[in-house]
Amino acid sequence: MLPLLSIKNLSVDFISEKQITHAVKNISFDVNRGEVTAIVGESGSGKTVTSLSILQLIPSPPVKYSSGQVLFSEDGIATDDLLKKDQSELKHIRGNKIGMIFQEPMTSLNPVFTCGHQVMEAIRIHKKNLPAGHASPKALPAARRQVSAHQAKQQTIEWFAKVKLPDAGKIFNRYPHQLSGGQKQRVMIAMAMCCHPSLLICDEPTTALDVTVQKTILQLIKDLQREQNIGVIFITHDLGVVAGIADKALVMYNGEIVEQNTMKEIFANPGHAYTKALLACRPVNHPRGERLPVVADFLKEEKGIWNPDPIAIGLGISTASSETKLNRQSEPDSKSLIPNSNTKKLVEVQNLSVWFPSKKNLLGTPLEFVKAVDDVSFEVYNGETLGLVGESGCGKTTLGRALLRLIEPTSGKIIYNGIDLTAIKKTGLKSLRKKIQIVFQDPYSSLNPRLTIGSAIAEPLQVHNILSNTKKRNEKVIGLLEKVDLKPDHFNRYPHEFSGGQRQRIVIARALALNPDFIICDESVSALDVSVQAQVLNLLNDLKKEFGFTIIFISHDLSVVRYISDRIMVMNKGKIEESGKADDIYFHPQKEYTQKLIDSIPRAKWSGA
Repeated sequence: MLPLLSIKNLSVDFISEKQITHAVKNISFDVNRGEVTAIVGESGSGKTVTSLSILQLIPSPPVKYSSGQVLFSEDGIATDDLLKKDQSELKHIRGNKIGMIFQEPMTSLNPVFTCGHQVMEAIRIHKKNLPAGHASPKALPAARRQVSAHQAKQQTIEWFAKVKLPDAGKIFNRYPHQLSGGQKQRVMIAMAMCCHPSLLICDEPTTALDVTVQKTILQLIKDLQREQNIGVIFITHDLGVVAGIADKALVMYNGEIVEQNTMKEIFANPGHAYTKALLACRPVNHPRGERLPVVADFLKEEKGIWNPDPIAIGLGISTASSETKLNRQSEPDSKSLIPNSNTKKLVEVQNLSVWFPSKKNLLGTPLEFVKAVDDVSFEVYNGETLGLVGESGCGKTTLGRALLRLIEPTSGKIIYNGIDLTAIKKTGLKSLRKKIQIVFQDPYSSLNPRLTIGSAIAEPLQVHNILSNTKKRNEKVIGLLEKVDLKPDHFNRYPHEFSGGQRQRIVIARALALNPDFIICDESVSALDVSVQAQVLNLLNDLKKEFGFTIIFISHDLSVVRYISDRIMVMNKGKIEESGKADDIYFHPQKEYTQKLIDSIPRAKWSGA
């Protein structure tokens, strides 16, 4: 029996006027029916290019398939080389025999069509069977006619129910912007599966989703894979994400496969330094505040410069080293800031509410409200990192923005350094903006694409008349770039010329330009590779020690929040569910909701190496 998919010696190049980039370099692997194969690596490793090459989804030019074969065998007997297929032949294979779930559902779904219409379209395109010479489906036997609109609608609703969308009939008529991130991803899964493909390609389908939604999506993909007996390629930057669903993993680095093995062996006995790095740099593996290892550290291992322990711990592998590490995790960190009666309060929030009208009468008077933040009170102490964690929609981002008056509170007080921010007019807030800054979730959308990063970082200095001339401001900007591990020659580059991790460093440098006392980090590492995430978390800890600012760190991932925070507040449906010391909340949660967040952190299921 032949493999469902066999990639042999595939090389993919991107050709431009200036250079040739070798994106994929002579890789080979197989995918079998009933098997989940994970392709793991950082951004730029070649994993997404590999998946897109299977269906020739990258236009040529600029791409060139320099060598290799992509052999697809749906029946296990005959094979087709997909790289030799023309576009008309590939149309019959894309979505029909090979389905694909793309990374960002909002950009993959058409905003002007309902979700139901888009899934119906896939069914009607691929279910029809009109041989040459038959102009009308009515001339064919009933079993061979094109699926009718009514049948396609019924099948779409059935698939929406299968992927556990609430009230599938109503979702059918909704547009993508009316759904949450997890719901949009389920629509994409329904679209990919509705024609019963033999192979499903999942390209980072859970990136930036809540850990609880991520867990549900992962289990859904696994259940559908078992039910349909299909092969799955699951692309991710985090080995922990696929620990519970994948059978084997390919680890890609710099366009090459550096290691491939069963998941159990990858976690128990990682062979390559890069694989060890991907396992080790996750915050869940480390005591709070400990410096996170990064990929560069592990690559030095091959040269004998440093030899860290391979860490498959914190993910369910029961070994002596893992027990030692987990015991260290449980010990209180003596260096953490524990507020007491002598600790100064930097921010005090009293009965803060932010309500948005959800229903109005004909005169525009609100009748119903969404209580995004509902009567919340807490303190932030000088020099601490306060973690704010919860699922999407719990109100954490609204709360963070309300503290800065970027969203106007409905009621309550925000006392900053003894000043009630809610009592100050908007025109009077400018002087306080210097001391309170925010790092937004998506650095690309928070940077002006028409400004160089040097100009973007210098802009707040100009607005607040800091430093006397352009030369001095530029010198300060260059100093800030160096603080966040960027180079002075990056000054004149534009945002699109940087990676996601580099852009996050840029917005951190911009936030630091005014020497603030208080910074709110809103999901600032949620969409980053685990290795880049480790670099940014290390950077935040280093900068906090140097500049002494206070942080509210907002995230949906409790393992990341525990690592970086002194105290944690868990938010649910606009209210504070529970709060306390970081280790107490993580290791001894009191509320069921907090326990659910912890249980959703991906872990391997094996009991031994």
